[in-house]
Amino acid sequence: MPVVLELPLRGAGGEPISFARTVHSHGCAQLPPARLQSSPLIYRRTLAFDRRIVDVALRQRRGTLVAETAKTLHARERELLHAAVTRMFRLNDDLSPFYARIQHDDALAWAAGGAGRILAAPTVFEDVIKTICTTNCAWSATERMSGALTALGRGAFPSARLLASAPERWYRDVARMGYRGPYIREIATAVTNGSLDLEAFADRTAPDADVGSRLLELPGIGPYGAAHVMLLLGRHRELVLDSWTRPKYRRLTGKRRAADSTIRRHFARYGAYAGLAFWLFLTRDWLAE
Repeated sequence: MPVVLELPLRGAGGEPISFARTVHSHGCAQLPPARLQSSPLIYRRTLAFDRRIVDVALRQRRGTLVAETAKTLHARERELLHAAVTRMFRLNDDLSPFYARIQHDDALAWAAGGAGRILAAPTVFEDVIKTICTTNCAWSATERMSGALTALGRGAFPSARLLASAPERWYRDVARMGYRGPYIREIATAVTNGSLDLEAFADRTAPDADVGSRLLELPGIGPYGAAHVMLLLGRHRELVLDSWTRPKYRRLTGKRRAADSTIRRHFARYGAYAGLAFWLFLTRDWLAE
């Protein structure tokens, strides 16, 4: 496929970005409409560009991030692709202060080679909806709900307007979202009618506390969900504490018990990067060094 976009794998501070670590940064990154090919490593993602749906293949090539498509893109579609890839890989973020902090850290020095970008979706809306689909259920249920959402979007993640117009029976009988369905439909309706601007949450000038409070006001988003979305927004202070992270922390540290307050104290020394440090500590073994 022809290359339609090529960007340096460097952050805003000139720091390296690991393509492999980014596409493996969390489970939601591989939910539909994304597909991960392992050899060679290619991150495939279906995107909705105005009236067209386009399959995009993202890979690393000689220190750059390359996007390929089988379809010829118009100028507007190239702009949308550039914006989507920039947000997904958080190319405008500067992690160099975090890397400077961990360069002599026994537990995290390894991450300074380019780990730490938590792969986002092209929109905050998608990240919020998928996060709700991870709450209080098995991962197989999250995959089922994500698959239903993608089918509704004809291969891409559905727009807020499309989700707002979906009947209740679709949420109940097709996606089988349970209690999450009314929450997701309420959010989609609010986004569609303009009473909720989720994309404004990406504004990095707002304090973390304000963004966290606004996330907690969303139906279906509790402390876990807010912390998860905050990481996807490039806000790294809050720890994602749930039924997977707590046991993994205990296993890695050899602690039989560890209250949330204990875990938070353990990572408090990382300051604004406490949540990121916690996540990297837990996921180091997801890839070989």
